[in-house]
Amino acid sequence: MGGRPEEVRAPEEWLTEVERERAARFRFEEDRACFVAAHLLVRLCAAAVLDADPGELTLLQYCDLHGFGHGRPHLEQAPDLGVSFSHTRGYVCAAAGPGKVGVDAEHVRPGPLDTALADRVLTPRERALVAGNDELIRHWTRKEALIKRGELTLGKLGQGGDDLTGRHLLEWSAGPDIRVAVVTDFPAKRVPIPE
Repeated sequence: MGGRPEEVRAPEEWLTEVERERAARFRFEEDRACFVAAHLLVRLCAAAVLDADPGELTLLQYCDLHGFGHGRPHLEQAPDLGVSFSHTRGYVCAAAGPGKVGVDAEHVRPGPLDTALADRVLTPRERALVAGNDELIRHWTRKEALIKRGELTLGKLGQGGDDLTGRHLLEWSAGPDIRVAVVTDFPAKRVPIPE
């Protein structure tokens, strides 16, 4: 699922106390709204897969470095269901399904190819094929989705992530400048945000 933050019509009461605290720390309201919408959307997405009430789903995150509210998300009520979400200014997306799931959305920068970023995050094979920022961001979102699946790290972007064998890729564009990639273990389809 993906769309503008205002298209996610769900009550903030679904958020955990940790999520509310993190949302309150955003400096800009637009960024806070995207954070909140993404956290609500992942519940809607998971509820559609589980045929459950999204208000009854508790999203949890934890990482050893940053503590609660960070790290790979999972649902308390369905820990084996893969869930992932992403937000960028003006757009949010989420994915849920069996196995590992990763989703990322990014804005495409206008102008000539950002060679510094391309040289840092693309493998030599990818770099030889990429001529513009649109192609660069398509690769970047795929790699971010792999990071969210736990299969790649930021420090290894330029050394891997260019082989998706055994995985399924679903991509779309949202408007002229947002690219989305979803990497799953099983075929995925895009569905509309529930009204």
